[in-house]
Amino acid sequence: MADAGMIRKPNAGTLTRADLADLVHREIGLSRTDSAGIVERVLHHMCAALANGQNVKVSGFGSFILRDKGQRIGRNPKTGVEVPIAPRRVLTFRASQIMRERIAQGD
Repeated sequence: MADAGMIRKPNAGTLTRADLADLVHREIGLSRTDSAGIVERVLHHMCAALANGQNVKVSGFGSFILRDKGQRIGRNPKTGVEVPIAPRRVLTFRASQIMRERIAQGD
């Protein structure tokens, strides 16, 4: 039996902001506009924290972690010419143990 809050789409499509807003609307009963606003604000705060160099951890879901990668030498696959790759900050996601178990079970 599926959870009441589960979003099931045919062919396991992509979950979008609109889907999340619709779920907030159905589960909490707020207007569609207010529900969309909540989703947007949460995503905005997550993005702002990451932009400021903070990691974001959502308990039971996972962590968005910033990592600094140093400069390195890369190679153009067509020509074989070596080129320097500038140092940069990258975003990684690490799923929580709870999330990994749910995915493994297909839940």
